[in-house]
Amino acid sequence: MTEIAGIARTYDVIVIGAGPVGENVADRTRAAGLSIVIVERELLGGECSFWACEPSKALLRPVVARADALRVPGLGPAVAGPLDAAAVLAHRDRMAGYWKDEDQVAWLDSVPVDLVRGHGRLDGPRQVTVHTVDGGIIGLTARHAVVVATGTGAALPDVSGIDTVRVWTSREATSADHVPSRLAVVGGGVVAVEMATAWQGLGSQVTLLVREDGLLERMEPFAAELVTESLREAGVDIRFGVQVADLARDTGPDGGVRVTLADGGQLVADEILFATGRVPRTTDLGLETVGLRAGDWLTVDDTFQVTDVAEGWLYAVGDVNRRALLTHQGKYQARVAGAAIGAWANGEPVDTTRWSAHVGTADTAAVPQVVFTNPEIASVGLTTREADRLGLAVDVVDYEIGQVAGAQQYAPGYRGRARMLVDPDRGIVVGVTFAGPGVAELLHSATVAIVGEVPVARLWHAVPAFPTISEVWLRLLETYRG
Repeated sequence: MTEIAGIARTYDVIVIGAGPVGENVADRTRAAGLSIVIVERELLGGECSFWACEPSKALLRPVVARADALRVPGLGPAVAGPLDAAAVLAHRDRMAGYWKDEDQVAWLDSVPVDLVRGHGRLDGPRQVTVHTVDGGIIGLTARHAVVVATGTGAALPDVSGIDTVRVWTSREATSADHVPSRLAVVGGGVVAVEMATAWQGLGSQVTLLVREDGLLERMEPFAAELVTESLREAGVDIRFGVQVADLARDTGPDGGVRVTLADGGQLVADEILFATGRVPRTTDLGLETVGLRAGDWLTVDDTFQVTDVAEGWLYAVGDVNRRALLTHQGKYQARVAGAAIGAWANGEPVDTTRWSAHVGTADTAAVPQVVFTNPEIASVGLTTREADRLGLAVDVVDYEIGQVAGAQQYAPGYRGRARMLVDPDRGIVVGVTFAGPGVAELLHSATVAIVGEVPVARLWHAVPAFPTISEVWLRLLETYRG
C-alpha cells in the first residue's frame, strides 16, 4: 500500500469509503488485476468496526450470556450479581480496536491498495477531488469506475433543543466510557432495542420512548412481543405512542436532560439516545457534478451501477443505496460489484443472469438479520406482512421452540417461537423467523434453504442432530405436513 499525498493520480478504480464494504470492493477489484485507490476521511474499518456491529455486540454479549446463565439449573446463584461494567467496557474497547485502525491499514497493505486519507468528492465523470487531512488537495481519475461506499449516518428529528443538549446517536451509545444512571432511548427499531438491552443490563435505568404502538415493526409481531416482554422484565420502562417535543439540559450539578413529551409529560435522564433512522452520507459528495442531487440515496441496478448516471462508471454499494442496511449485505454487494467491474474492465462480458456472480439478488430476496436482544430474533426472507404486501399467498407454519428437547437442554422453561412461510405453488420456503435464546446460529440454515430454493420435500432429508435447537426444523416440517 502506498499512502498518496500531494499529487494527481490515475487508477482503474477509485473507492470512496473504507468501511467493510469499501474494503471488499477494493479487494475484489484488485484480485481482478486492477489498480485501486481507496479514500477515507475517518478510520479504515468504518462504522461497523468502531461504532456499530463490533462494539455493540461486545456490549450485548455479556448481558445476553448472563440472562442465558440465569436460566440454567445450578448457575443462577453464581451469576445473580450485577455485571462488572468496567470489564465489559474494557472488552468493548478491545473489540473496537481502541478506535485505531492499524490492523485495517496492515490488511490494505497486504492486498495491496493505495490509500488517500481525506474527504473525497466527485468532481465530474470519473473524477474525484480529495481534501486531505493535512490540508492538501489531490485529484484522482478513474479509468473505469468510481465506487461510492460512504454508508449512512444517524437521522435526528426536528425537535426543539436537540442541537443544544449533546444527544447520543448510535456512535455515542456504543463508545460511551461510563454507564449513565438514567438513559432515555427514542425509537423502537433494532438500534433502540439492542441499546436498551445493553445499557439496562449494565446498570442504567432505561426509558424507551416509542412513537409507534409496538417495537420492531418490520419483524413478525410475535417476535417483537417476546422482546417487549423481556425488556419489561429486565426493568425497562417502555412507553408506546409518545413523541419528544422539547429537550433542555439542566444547569445544575447533575446536568440531566429534561425531556418534554408531546402530551405534556416530562422525564429527566442523564443521557438521551436518538435511534430514529439513518440518512445517506451523500450531502457533501459532489453528486451535483454528475447530475444527481446532494443528500439523496443512490439508486442502483443489480450490478450496483448507479442508474441515473450515463456510461455506467459510477457504482454505489452498502447502506448508501438503501437496498439492505446491514454490513453483511453491503459486503455481499461489494463482492458482486467488484466481480462486475473486474469483468467489464478486462473486456469480459458482464453476466446478468439470475445466478451470476455479477448480479445481486440476496439483498432483495433473502436478507438475513439478527436482533441481538434477549431473546434473539433471527429472520430471513419474507415476513407475513411482506407476503401480504406482495400479494403472495403463503402457508404459515408456527412451532413453539420450547417444545424441542434441545431447547429444554438449553434452558428449562425456554420461551421462543419459530415461523416458516411456504409458497405452496412452488413448494419452497420463502421466509423464516426464529425468536428465542440462542437462535442466531439457526439462521444460516434458513438462508441456505431460501436462497437455494430447496423443495420442502427435500428438506425432510436434512436431518437435525438430537438434542439441539435445530430440531425445530423437523417439527416445522411435521406441522406443515399435518
